[in-house]
Amino acid sequence: MNGTTLTQLIPVLQVAVGPVILISGVGLLLLSMTNRLGRVVDRARALGRELRTAEAADRATLLTQLAILDRRSGLLNLAITCVSLSVLLAAVLVAILFAFAFAGIESAALVVVVFTGCLGSLIVGLAVFLRDVNLSLDALRHEIARDREAAGRA
Repeated sequence: MNGTTLTQLIPVLQVAVGPVILISGVGLLLLSMTNRLGRVVDRARALGRELRTAEAADRATLLTQLAILDRRSGLLNLAITCVSLSVLLAAVLVAILFAFAFAGIESAALVVVVFTGCLGSLIVGLAVFLRDVNLSLDALRHEIARDREAAGRA
């Protein structure tokens, strides 16, 4: 340690609060994403069981639904990866802020790069997550149209 005083450390703590709050908020987002992924996995398993005993007329619909779930699971995996990377970079940012404060380093370049990476990963993760939401709504519309068609034939 280079003799950093508490008075010098307080501004660093104040600056570090932002990334720590980001970590907390993004943690809740990750919880939502992993819950969605769990639902996709459960639904895919249920459709797989249905497919094994389905009649030929229903097989195409089930295979279409399974294909959509496969795409959604890939999107959710990518979104979770990007958002997790964002949390990791936010934690690294806090560590860098403290390391720079203790070492007396005034360079902002690394802080800017890490913070930009953190937000960039979060933005990509959110965009991919929105794509998953839209894909799930497309699947729902497909299912509703099929049900309406079946009801019209009855």
